[in-house]
This record gives sequence, C-alpha cells and structure tokens, in this order.
Amino acid sequence: MISPDERTAIRASWVLATAAALAVLHLHLLPALLAGLLVYELVHLLTPYLEKRIFSKRGRVAAVAILGALIVALAAAAITGAVVFFRSDAGNLSGLFGKMAQIIENSRASLPDWLNDLLPPNGFDPQMATVQWLREHAAELRQVGKEAGLAFAHIIVGMVIGAMLATREVYHATPAGPLATSLVERATRLGDAFRNIVFAQLRISAINTVFTAIYLAVVLPLFGVHLPFTKTLIAVTFIAGLLPVIGNLISNSVIVVVSLAHSPQIAAASLAFLVIVHKFEYFLNARIVGRRINARAWEILTAMVVMEAAFGIAGLIAAPIFYAWLKSELKASGMV
Repeated sequence: MISPDERTAIRASWVLATAAALAVLHLHLLPALLAGLLVYELVHLLTPYLEKRIFSKRGRVAAVAILGALIVALAAAAITGAVVFFRSDAGNLSGLFGKMAQIIENSRASLPDWLNDLLPPNGFDPQMATVQWLREHAAELRQVGKEAGLAFAHIIVGMVIGAMLATREVYHATPAGPLATSLVERATRLGDAFRNIVFAQLRISAINTVFTAIYLAVVLPLFGVHLPFTKTLIAVTFIAGLLPVIGNLISNSVIVVVSLAHSPQIAAASLAFLVIVHKFEYFLNARIVGRRINARAWEILTAMVVMEAAFGIAGLIAAPIFYAWLKSELKASGMV
C-alpha cells in the first residue's frame, strides 16, 4: 500500500522528470544526455563481469572507474574518427552531395517528365548556387560550427558524468527519502528505455548496413557496376540507420540518386533492393524494438513526427527514447 507521502513524491518526481526532459530539449543538452546514458549503460552492463572477479569493494570501485574512463576514451575516439572519415577524401560528405547534384543534372535526359518538373531548371549550376548560399549564410554557418564544438564539449562532459554515476553505484548508497527514491526510479526507467531503443536500433542498423554493403561492394561489382563514394554510402547507411524508420529513408534516397550515375536501370534495381531491405527492417523493428517496449513502428513514427514538429532535429532523435520511457512508466503504473 502506497502512503500519501509516497504518492505525493511520485507525482512530484513525474513533474520534475517532465520538466527536466523539456529542459534538455530546450537548452540543446540532448547530446550530453545521450552520451551520459550510453556510457552509464555500457559500464552498467560490464560491471557484473568485474564483480565476479574482484571481491574487495575498493577494487570494484577502482575497476569500474577505470572501465568508465576507458569507455569514455573509446567513445571520444570513435566520434573523432567519424569526423575525420567524413572530412577525408574517402568519406567526403560535401563531395558526395556535390556528386549527387551533378548526377541529377546529368540524368535529366533519361528521367521521366514528371520528375524533371520537380528538379531545378536547365542551366542551374549547383556549384554557383552552393557558393551563393554559403555567402548568404556565412554567419549562420559560423554559428553552426560554434554549436558543433559546444555539442562535442557537452558530449564529453555527459560521458564523464555517466561514468561518475556508474562508479557511484558501486558504493551502494543508503536509501534516500521518498522523492529521491522516486526520481531514481524515473531515471532508471529512462535508462532502460535508452538501452532498449538504442542498443536494439544499433543491431538493426548494423544488419541493414551489412546487407547494403554486400549489395554495394559485392553484388553490383559482380555485374561490372562500381558506384562512386561506396564507403561513404555504407557509413551514411549505418549512422542514418540509428534513427528508426526515417534514417533508412534518408540513406535509401542517397543510394538511389548515386545509382543514377550509372543508369536509371541500376537506380531502379537499387530502389527495389532497398525496398526489400526496408520491409525487412520493419520486421526487425517490430520484433526487436517492439518486443522490448511493446510498441509498433507506427507508434514510434508518430512520436517522431510530433517531437520533430515541436523540437526540431533534437525532438526527432529523442522521440523513440522518450516514447519508450513514457510507455514504460504508464505500464508500470497499470494505466496501459
């Protein structure tokens, strides 16, 4: 039986947790939150293996602290490696986008009239348009660069905080008051939602990327077709695939456009292949993600549309996690 004080504490924790979630989105702190949750969950998953081999409390604390620091270092190295790759000649994103514009312009003669009507007029120079756009938005781009650097700093700080919280759990602190206990319960369910969504989506994206890589790097070359920016396309498939449903649509669109560099027939073949993979992803999404949070793909997609309209890209990224968190809370309270 829940006492009146505990019921009040639960309600207060709901208000505080909701306010905190909205503040994270409004203050652009989502990268820090996700980075902290990632490190915390990774340390939390690996800690039991250490506890089986280290029996002293100090030894466990030291081992978990070292493990947290190692995960932070590896995650930072992975982020830096991704940035370096996409800026290199092998994975140049700007080169990919420029190539896509050139492909569309050169493919006009082989495209249907209805599709040509949707494209820029003849004589359109993508390079000149890009230069003009860069001049008009130079101040905004500088701001974006500044925000990117700030986001990276937030990610590092978030990962450090996540590692510190994971280390603190080893101490097994004494039970706190009802409000603190309720807040810990909210945070625990958020962490569970993050683990269920992100780790499951990571598996889905990896499987999708493997199939796409086989198609781009093995199947097409067997037929004498070598698409440009193959490595970049594979990397974009994996990173975009971390977004449920919509990420697959983004990577598919890029691959189909690049396939036009060879011929409309190859573009059609790529589209057919990607549609099959996309249907397979729906099956995986329903089986892996849906089973863990008891949600269908349309539910997650609806949450993404609403959150994107309210908070932009940050809302789009946070939607699957926050929706899974909300549903787990409602389920735990017996409301769904």
